[in-house]
Amino acid sequence: MTHQKPQEDLLTDDRIIDLYWDRNETAIRETDLKYGRFLYSIAYHILHDKCDCEECCNDTYLRVWNAVPPERPTVLRLFLAKIIRGIAFNRLTAKNRQKRVPAHLIDDMDDVEYFLQGDRSVEEEVAVKELAKNINDYIKTLTQIQQHIFVGRYYFSESVEEIAKTVQMTRSNIYKQLNQIKQGLKIYLEERGEKID
Repeated sequence: MTHQKPQEDLLTDDRIIDLYWDRNETAIRETDLKYGRFLYSIAYHILHDKCDCEECCNDTYLRVWNAVPPERPTVLRLFLAKIIRGIAFNRLTAKNRQKRVPAHLIDDMDDVEYFLQGDRSVEEEVAVKELAKNINDYIKTLTQIQQHIFVGRYYFSESVEEIAKTVQMTRSNIYKQLNQIKQGLKIYLEERGEKID
């Protein structure tokens, strides 16, 4: 992983995407310079292993290289985050095939991640897309701080301590906010016909 440049020297996301589009290998270096630490931190929250995280970052760059083109990401940061999360969770699953999955991941993700598993029928895919839309609609109803807490915890796998530091709240307040958000999400989804176990 390369050291990051000063912020003013980094390429814009559109320029980085253009490099991928032009099949210019500089795209990978520029992605690493701008997002390497961010991607590493996502993988580390899932895997807690330096070597695995570095491999996940490299696999992410390869996956992006193969995806762009034909796909053109709307928001590069989220596009990258989605890819590395999938890679890191797949690696975690492979490593734990004979062992139990760490409880902290189950506790953190069970309300959001259950619908992300593969091998779905067309009907299930439609249901998943509808559920994702409902979750996104619910997130838009939250305050900016609540959005940061929810996305940080369940999308970027940040710890409660990291979120508390970022939003300058106590850990107990973060836990309280997470419980309120989850309860609100449950009610919101049930009102829209989603079955919540």
